[in-house]
Amino acid sequence: MGHNHVCLESPLRGIAGRTLTSDFDHIAKGIRPLRVPCAGPGSARGFARGCIVLSPYGLDIIESCLTCKMRVDRIFCDLPTSALQSFENVKYATAYPKGAVLFVEGQAPRGIFVLCKGRVKLSICASDGKTLILKIAEPGEVLGLSASVSGKPYELTAETIDPCQVNFVKRDDFLRFLKEHSEACFKVAEQLSEKYNVACHEVRSLGLSHSAGEKLAKLLLEWSSKNGESQKQEPHLKLALTHEEIAQMIGTSRETVTRLFADLKKRQILQTKGSTLIIRNKAALRLIATNN
Repeated sequence: MGHNHVCLESPLRGIAGRTLTSDFDHIAKGIRPLRVPCAGPGSARGFARGCIVLSPYGLDIIESCLTCKMRVDRIFCDLPTSALQSFENVKYATAYPKGAVLFVEGQAPRGIFVLCKGRVKLSICASDGKTLILKIAEPGEVLGLSASVSGKPYELTAETIDPCQVNFVKRDDFLRFLKEHSEACFKVAEQLSEKYNVACHEVRSLGLSHSAGEKLAKLLLEWSSKNGESQKQEPHLKLALTHEEIAQMIGTSRETVTRLFADLKKRQILQTKGSTLIIRNKAALRLIATNN
């Protein structure tokens, strides 16, 4: 019979003043727990694991992988019932605020982070402090996967850009889970292959683009294709990233991004309404993206 546990992160001061999170420590103030079916026996740092999942930060918490309606559309989550039940027994469902650092580049791998809700930016940092955002992770992605499998340090930094629900699994538990469930191994291989393909695409986009304007146009078109807006005559995008963060995605300066946006608005290719960006002229944006 399983036991109850509280799944809430505690902020710790991290690199460059950012907030690093611990998966077992917690803050009780202002958080209302939501009771859900027990996930399994065991305990960690004084918490019994299993029954209480918290719903802070306005998140609609997914209570169990077994009942999640979205798992069939996600590579790793679409596992047989027996494997999912085993996963339930080793996971820690955790809620994180915006701006929480899940792990840092160069840190020894503690385990994997399955992103259930929200988005996470994945970045690398040069010795001179320059940051490059490699991608924005979406729900269903497994973060820290290659490091946890290989035992090598995390190769990048993962920081939430929205309030997020994450299922954390300690590395030893995850490796044991893979040995016991061959189906999960195939899902891991599939996700690692997907990450490799995405990395190749990003390198091609950054390395072979001739200008910052071309890179920005490609990024905006890619975002519109991901959120189902690409078929609309005037796609609408919710911009959650700052100009500085967009600059870090395309390898340029914040000033250049601000200037490019101003130019695209002046040419009536883009329009902004609050935090919403409207692509008024997709054809013109595509021409910029193809360097024509």
